[in-house]
Amino acid sequence: MTMSRNKRWQVAVRSMGRWLPRVARTSGAVLLTIVIVFAVFRATAPFLISSGLVRSGIEDALSKWSGYKAEIEGTPALEFWPTPRITLNQVTIREPSSTGKILGHVDSLSADFSLLQALRGHARFHEFHFLRPVLYLRRDDGGLIDWTNEGLLAKAIERVETNSTNGVVMSREQDARIGALTVEDGKVELTDNRTGRLFKLDAINADISWPRLSRPMSAVLLARLNGQDVKVDFDSAQPLLLFAGKNVDAKTTFSSPLMSGTFNGVTNISDFSALAGNLDMTIPDMPSFLAWSGERLPGAGTLKNISLNANIATINNSLRFNDLTFKLNDAAASGVMDYGYTAAGKPKISGTLAFDQMNLNPFLAAFSMRLAADTAIDTIINGNPLQRLDLDLRLSAKKAALGPFLFDDIGASLLVAGGTAKFDIGDSGFESGELTAHLEVTERDFDAGGKLQISIRNADFASLVSRLKLEGPLPLAVGSLDLSLGTTKPIWAASLSDVSGKLHFSTKAGTFKQFNISTFRALATQKTFFRISDVADTAFDFDTINFDATFAKGSAEVHDAKIVGRNEIMTLSGLVPYRSNALALSGTLEAADPANATDLPLMPFFMGGTWPDPVISPVSTLLQKPVQQ
Repeated sequence: MTMSRNKRWQVAVRSMGRWLPRVARTSGAVLLTIVIVFAVFRATAPFLISSGLVRSGIEDALSKWSGYKAEIEGTPALEFWPTPRITLNQVTIREPSSTGKILGHVDSLSADFSLLQALRGHARFHEFHFLRPVLYLRRDDGGLIDWTNEGLLAKAIERVETNSTNGVVMSREQDARIGALTVEDGKVELTDNRTGRLFKLDAINADISWPRLSRPMSAVLLARLNGQDVKVDFDSAQPLLLFAGKNVDAKTTFSSPLMSGTFNGVTNISDFSALAGNLDMTIPDMPSFLAWSGERLPGAGTLKNISLNANIATINNSLRFNDLTFKLNDAAASGVMDYGYTAAGKPKISGTLAFDQMNLNPFLAAFSMRLAADTAIDTIINGNPLQRLDLDLRLSAKKAALGPFLFDDIGASLLVAGGTAKFDIGDSGFESGELTAHLEVTERDFDAGGKLQISIRNADFASLVSRLKLEGPLPLAVGSLDLSLGTTKPIWAASLSDVSGKLHFSTKAGTFKQFNISTFRALATQKTFFRISDVADTAFDFDTINFDATFAKGSAEVHDAKIVGRNEIMTLSGLVPYRSNALALSGTLEAADPANATDLPLMPFFMGGTWPDPVISPVSTLLQKPVQQ
């Protein structure tokens, strides 16, 4: 049985050995024939194909695609290895009319073409390479790119439709093949009819893959915009619908030294309010970004970096940033924001942001519009940013800071509308007490002045004095303060001399640090004058303080400030020219209980000089003899 199988196997091998060489020889001959035919075909192609045919073919193709007239000045150059390719120099595409409007110009254009089609008298091109092209485009009032003159691209954009699954529907003759496009050192100039502005992109290098008009497109673009290099990666399954001003799904990633981000979702080049998707954006250097964009914001020096992530949706003709996470400098926030337009067409930003902690300085610096001298002319010409933008923001934070002042559980709002700007702190913890505040810039283009109101209740001023390291005899107590200030000059131009208002301050029982009242009375009876520092060896306990003052022309006028101690009462009144850190006050020291007037007689005195170490001169001594030094 085994021997029989072996014999059959040996017979099969001998039979295969007889016909295998014949197959190999036949296959080799066929392959050699193909190679020879290909080589001969390649060698004779330059003689069989007219360069004029290929040139006229690509000239005709460009004209049909654009709807403009393609003019080629240079002599075409043909290559046949490794692939058939034509290169044309000095190509201009202009409007076939008396105006001769130019759509674009290319220093050098090369493209692959089909050898078989060229031998049949037809030229079909793919794999285009544009060297130093310049494209002149116009964005019309509807927000669309003006692809005029009824070219193949313009017709395809005009007639493209979508099916029930948002796919592209178009006839076969319109679904032209494109292939790959490479751009080297190009330029684009876009004129926007809506704004009248001219946008320029230069140093453009791009790789675009777009097999056919109905197929997806992916593009990588490197360009220089206003002196900064920008990279954009774009992918869309419906690019033709995008050019037609329709909503399409797309992913766009952009990056530059000044800004980077990704948008993934519904995109529309004619109506940005139709955007819907996820936006992730970072601006690492806000002042540099504003300088690059040409915008100027007051207080921009306090803005270091901004980043945000949000899901964007269109609601009531406004863009809503849902699930917003927002970071300004080192302060992180979350919330909802809307971007839209008022009935008058002015841009408006509104929303709610909740911070874990935040710095109020950037908000108030921008809000107060303190413009540098070198921006004043630009502001007059172009208008202040807060005149061109309406704001309605509600802010909250567990911790907040304004310079050296700290707040807990703050709730604030920022409103700019109708010629009035307001910043309110509706409720906040402040030094274990409560604080409310209102800052308002009045109407008439924000140049008619403003006002500030602050109300503090039951705050620990001892903690504040200690943390701020304030010098001199100051009250350490729980107290309340009401402050109201105003100016009729523009806030950004107002100085301390232009501010007027009033203040009321009161405390519960506490201590005056660095003030020995017994030594004060003793020195007042012994010396013509002495300094506050001479009585700073201990403290003075008091029961209450009540203090009223008015502000005008750079000075505060103190009205009957009363410090009620356990045994004595001190009253003060006079002027405090705070611009020079000076003071000029008259005062009295008397017994709290009239029954003790004999032991603690009435003692008038004068306090003058500079804080924190003014000079005390007893009035009785001054009346008795001249001042001696």
